[in-house]
Amino acid sequence: MDWQEIRKHYPQQWLLLEALQAHTEANKRILERLAVVNAYSGSAAALKEYSQMHRSTPERELYVFHTGRETLDVTERHGLGMRLEISTTNG
Repeated sequence: MDWQEIRKHYPQQWLLLEALQAHTEANKRILERLAVVNAYSGSAAALKEYSQMHRSTPERELYVFHTGRETLDVTERHGLGMRLEISTTNG
C-alpha cells in the first residue's frame, strides 16, 4: 500500500511499517510501497516492537509513523544502524 491508502485504513494510529519498495533521492528515502506490521494506540508500544524487530531482523527496513502525518519525509542518515521516524508533525 502507499501512505495515503494506509492513512485511510488506520486513522490516527501509530504504525510499525516495513518498506517493501523504496529508493533514495538526495538523502531522502522515498517509500513507495509499505506493509503494515502492526498498529498501536501509543508510540511507546510501537517503538518497543520496532526495537525488538530491528535487533532480530536488521535487514528489514522498518519505520514507526503516526497516520496524522499527511506525507512521509524520511532523511537517510548513515552510520546509525537504523532508520527511525516518529515525528507526528504534518509535512
